[in-house]
Amino acid sequence: MAKKKEPPEMVATRQSLPSTRESVTHKFSVARHEGYLTIGLYPDGKPGEIFIKMSKEGSTISGMCQAFCRAFSLALQYGLTVEDAVVRFKGMRFEPMGPTSNPEIPECSSIVDYVARFLELHYGMMARR
Repeated sequence: MAKKKEPPEMVATRQSLPSTRESVTHKFSVARHEGYLTIGLYPDGKPGEIFIKMSKEGSTISGMCQAFCRAFSLALQYGLTVEDAVVRFKGMRFEPMGPTSNPEIPECSSIVDYVARFLELHYGMMARR
């Protein structure tokens, strides 16, 4: 009987952002829930972290956004590409959903969907061309 080959061990290394970095802050609203999306950038202009500040501090939405941002930022720092992130998060559906304040993204199915679409528009492969 032939032995199965073991997959190569994958070791990811975290690429932390410099202490001082460029960032982009974008004001948005999804179904009248206002917030600010801040994207921290590596020196080459690629996103390395995200923060969402919702207008209702202490709310469940605000807490879930903070948790999502921490996990998303760590994933980016360990090598997840924006394209892979978009594939995984775009289209997630939960409240709040509906009309947005952004004419480039007139509707979304959640705040996570909105963030994925914003990143795709501004930092995805097509945006770099």
